[in-house]
Amino acid sequence: MSSSPFEGLQESQDGGVLSHIGGLIRRRPETITFMLLVMICVGVALINPAFLQASSLIDIGRASVVTGLFALGVFVILAAGGIDVSFTAIAAFTMYSMTLLVSKHLPGLPMVVIILTSVVGGAALGVINGLLVHNLKVPSLIVTIGTQYLFRGILLSFIGTVWIMSLPPQMGAFGRLPLLQFESANGATITLPMYFLVLPIAAIATWFIINRTLMGRAIFAVGGNANVAARLGYSLRTVHIFLFAYAGALAGLAGIIHVCANRQANPFDLVGTEINVIAAVVLGGARITGGTGTVSGTILGVLLVVVVNSVLVMIGIPSTWQRLVVGSFILLAAAFFVTRERMK
Repeated sequence: MSSSPFEGLQESQDGGVLSHIGGLIRRRPETITFMLLVMICVGVALINPAFLQASSLIDIGRASVVTGLFALGVFVILAAGGIDVSFTAIAAFTMYSMTLLVSKHLPGLPMVVIILTSVVGGAALGVINGLLVHNLKVPSLIVTIGTQYLFRGILLSFIGTVWIMSLPPQMGAFGRLPLLQFESANGATITLPMYFLVLPIAAIATWFIINRTLMGRAIFAVGGNANVAARLGYSLRTVHIFLFAYAGALAGLAGIIHVCANRQANPFDLVGTEINVIAAVVLGGARITGGTGTVSGTILGVLLVVVVNSVLVMIGIPSTWQRLVVGSFILLAAAFFVTRERMK
């Protein structure tokens, strides 16, 4: 029996579509992250329509700010073939020290100065990381494990261990400052805080550095092959110092926003969140070995991790399953990247 003359054409069209999708995924691995995010959101919305309420979406946006700032710093370091696990210690050091300084000695310090000082303080601690990585010639993971304990040890031993429950007025006011505010159907006031704008601004700045500057080219060159990058004339010392200073600056910024948002300063805060942040960057398409990744993929990875952590409780799954789910996503991402390299 002869087949329809349109059958081959239909198969060709289907094959072309699948080939196009496959090519897009190979070129832009964050496409997988986006598809996962959409599927999870649709699935959760079908199970619990309350997920689509403005209050839930604003909570996700609010929760993404600190994680997103951390992730942008980690992404820049991963793109150069390194890894940093000290960013939470830098954030805790700067946020607690700055809050204590303002509370005890400089109560009238403007909020802009507090933020800038936190950013500079975080960058200074990041420079220490960069110099150690470059001069010791050891993997950045080893260095930053050491500095993580060093920074936390100095904080807890010499600066303080007592929770600061009452913030200076300007810090509390900054945490409450609304960007968008309205009443829900049940009369509750829903607020998107002004500090949310910090994340898109930092994302745009990171995108510009990565895609429009010589430093961005140097970062990916070092991530591809550091020895070749050095022979091409890139200064590895300059790249290392910039990478960790930039990540430290973002960590300092994330720390002070964390304090203002939570309206208390706890020197033990943020411990253990490193895995979630690194997972977000990896799920966004960046490889641990360096040389790849995008800012958009990083932000998508952050949204994926935040959404997963938020909705598991919403649909009745115990919070203890969060690490299991995130770990499964990381393994799937690793399997995808290995498969993609083999296909190339």
